[in-house]
Amino acid sequence: MMLNPPIFLLDEPFGALDPVTRQEIHQEFLRLQSSEPRTIILVTHDLREAAFHADNIHVMSARPGHIVMTKTVDLPRPRDLDICFEPHFTAIVHELRAKIAEVRKP
Repeated sequence: MMLNPPIFLLDEPFGALDPVTRQEIHQEFLRLQSSEPRTIILVTHDLREAAFHADNIHVMSARPGHIVMTKTVDLPRPRDLDICFEPHFTAIVHELRAKIAEVRKP
């Protein structure tokens, strides 16, 4: 981050954190996003995390991996953790979960 790259590639960056620290880091991450906008590619299995941070979410299939759904997240920015309790946020998470369940069916 010190070099201020135009693109961040993050693979499960919050996965090993305890819940309280994770929330604090989510807020700090949003602050960084808004203060210095850049392209961020975040790989996560946490649907709530994806909906909280993303402008666009790409759901991928299993092997061979390909994109099966692209969801535009139309939640207002700046976001704070309270948005996670809004019905529209929950609807986005449920839509993503339903698509993953559909793709995983044999």
